[in-house]
Amino acid sequence: MTELEASWPQGTECVAKYNFKGTTEHDLPFCKGDILTIILATKDSNWYKAKNCAGKEGTIPVNYVQKREGVKSEGKLSLMPWFHGKISREQAEQLLSPPETGMFLVRESTNYPGDYTLCVSCEGKVEHYRIIYKDGQLTIDMEEYFENLIQLVDHYTENADGLCTKLINPKLEEGTLAAKDAFCKSGWALNREELQLYDSIGKGEFGDVILGDYRGSKVAVKCIKHDATAQAFVAEASVMTQLRHNNLVQLLGVILEKGSLFIVTEFMTKGSLVDYLRSRGRIVLDGHSLLKFSLDVSAAMEYLEVNNFVHRDLAARNVLVSDDNVAKVSDFGMTKEACSTQDMAKFPIKWTAPEALRDKLFSTKSDVWSYGVLLWEIYSFGRVPYPKIPLKDMVSHVEKGYKMESPDGCPAVVYNTMKLCWSLDPCTRPTFHMLREMLKHIAAQGT
Repeated sequence: MTELEASWPQGTECVAKYNFKGTTEHDLPFCKGDILTIILATKDSNWYKAKNCAGKEGTIPVNYVQKREGVKSEGKLSLMPWFHGKISREQAEQLLSPPETGMFLVRESTNYPGDYTLCVSCEGKVEHYRIIYKDGQLTIDMEEYFENLIQLVDHYTENADGLCTKLINPKLEEGTLAAKDAFCKSGWALNREELQLYDSIGKGEFGDVILGDYRGSKVAVKCIKHDATAQAFVAEASVMTQLRHNNLVQLLGVILEKGSLFIVTEFMTKGSLVDYLRSRGRIVLDGHSLLKFSLDVSAAMEYLEVNNFVHRDLAARNVLVSDDNVAKVSDFGMTKEACSTQDMAKFPIKWTAPEALRDKLFSTKSDVWSYGVLLWEIYSFGRVPYPKIPLKDMVSHVEKGYKMESPDGCPAVVYNTMKLCWSLDPCTRPTFHMLREMLKHIAAQGT
């Protein structure tokens, strides 16, 4: 037993590597792939007390489970680590030297722009196969067609099917790490055979969100099929493996299979906060409910703040509501460790801080600005922010100090909190810890 295993703290998640039937009435039986949570260590260092997803508790053998850890890598996580982009035929042959039968890489075609080339070592030399892009699909032999490069590589990994050899050993691009390997080693890879997909519960720009069932539990599944798009979502999934809080939507795992990426999360019964506010309205939701939603989100954002993550897209549409009315922050597609700049094309102007719009600088303080807008959404029951200002004029108004008026019925102390978030000087905005303390004080006062 390693020192790491011996020090697993309470709340540590682990995934079962094998089936365990249990030998005493105090044991907790489990099946391979089950997710378990450590409750406490026992006197015997080979055993822990744990609970399963249904809440049942018992002792488990530590050598039957694998600790789940955040997926971090100094290199780039890639769904296509064997893709080397624009390199020449000669460069590809150098990379595949000395020749090893079954070693391969994919590059952009130099002779046929828009096509690709599969380069494969076989019996001391390198063969180059043109991958033709035709009618939105890829093919080598005009018989087998694939939606993307990942599917093509997977196919020829299983069977040579006319190539000189099947693909065995990918030549990784320098600085990359195979995403599939990273998720497997960290305990986040799920079994596709145990996931059932049902109806679409939401449509995004890059794919559907589908209601699913994984091992008897309802789940939400982001399905991304295009290889370039799926690559963009690998970063989201890797961020989610590093975050755990009651007010963040929890990642259950990922599935990488046949050119598709599935991101599996807990299912939030009542949908997005903005839709929930608009559909329930003032008749159902009282001031206590609105304040609780505000506190829930502030708790999640304080957690991100402490752990040095910036969300970058905080808005009521990206907060989901559970069956028991707990608000949880979701959509970590643009979340990054606190750092510098970002491509602005995807950012919603009405929620983004002035310095982020102007200088592309994002920080926890720009998240605080967005949180102020989210508070306004909550207390206006889901109205679109800045209702009186045309979008084209919004930035200039805000930079001159314009602040939205208080929503009807919003307590003055809550509105004052919003205005603190909208300080033009990021340094004078409160921290999320301060905001949460303010809201807790408001709640204690019964406002």
